[in-house]
Amino acid sequence: MTYGNTTRFSLSLGLALLSCAALTGAAAALDAPATRAPGGQAQASAGAPPPPRPAIRQSLAQAAPAPSEKPAAAPLPSAPAPDAKPIPPAPVLPVAISQDPRPTLDASTFINTMRAAWQYKRLAEAGGWPVLPEGTILKAGDSGPLVSALRQRLAVEGDLPAPLAGGAVYDAEVTAAVKRFQARHGLSESGAVRAKTLEALNVPASTRHRQLTASAQRLAGSAFPFGERYVVVNIPSATVEAVEGGQVARRYVAVVGKADRASPAVETRITAVNLNPTWTVPVSLIRKDIIPHVRKDPAYLAKMKIRIFDGKGQEVDPQTLDWSTERAVNYTLRQDPGEINSLGQIRIDMPNKHAVYMHDTPKKRLFAQDVRFHSSGCVRVADVGSFV
Repeated sequence: MTYGNTTRFSLSLGLALLSCAALTGAAAALDAPATRAPGGQAQASAGAPPPPRPAIRQSLAQAAPAPSEKPAAAPLPSAPAPDAKPIPPAPVLPVAISQDPRPTLDASTFINTMRAAWQYKRLAEAGGWPVLPEGTILKAGDSGPLVSALRQRLAVEGDLPAPLAGGAVYDAEVTAAVKRFQARHGLSESGAVRAKTLEALNVPASTRHRQLTASAQRLAGSAFPFGERYVVVNIPSATVEAVEGGQVARRYVAVVGKADRASPAVETRITAVNLNPTWTVPVSLIRKDIIPHVRKDPAYLAKMKIRIFDGKGQEVDPQTLDWSTERAVNYTLRQDPGEINSLGQIRIDMPNKHAVYMHDTPKKRLFAQDVRFHSSGCVRVADVGSFV
């Protein structure tokens, strides 16, 4: 089921820019009574927990009676409680992310990035900032020379006010400063310094200058039409921002492309929202994923509810293909809608040359991870039902 072209959005993917197109009408459709086909969004929202597992009945073996005791009479079998219901598993909650209302990308980002590049150039020329030793772990209540170095480090970039740069105690001010630093770098705002935060703290100022300069050069070529409403997919932090009136109306946890299948930067329009979609497997994934899976497990396609079609649209028996070759790329492989469909219950279309889009996913547990680079290029959005 597809809803398209009801309202226009701009979408900037990664800092890709999305120009959105068609979410309001689809949102209204999602609120309709649950009369669609099984697996449709009206029946189960994107954030709903999976169906409860069946109850497991347990039996306790009777202990053998002691010699001086009479054997106990065997207990009468008890009838199962008619109204007993299995307890559903707790839903997997997405990781906490920044609630800063300022968009990652707006009309002023290019100028601000240029200014930041210049400021970091000056910081690098002045000697940069202190580097904490590898393996450093710090948290509230700690004290000592490492905390002193951390306070100085945070003050250089302004996360900790300059008058508070002295001292050797990890107090509330340092905790708040670490959280600000983590928010700016797309890290979990724990307020403690562990591996990922330490890694970001120790990136040299000269590297930050080069990164900002490269970002400014990319932004200089953008013609993105910032409007009243648009969407930004921040690929480095794996988040999606719905922007309205110059403020982030809501920021969503996302899963983006893995290192060897990175999500591309695109500027496009969202044109349609598809409910209960099928998934047509891209040729690249047939070659990289499907063929190796079938070679290991001939029943893989049936398990994943993936069917094969020839150029005339006729279904083909997988057993008739020679899977020792790559001839499967000449066919269309399509996964049926349903609970295990790779796109989940919603696909958000946005035409682009890379054929990437945003969508739901059955693998909700990935949204609970701090590092979320697991896709083959498309963007999986947590709680996508509320997004559309």
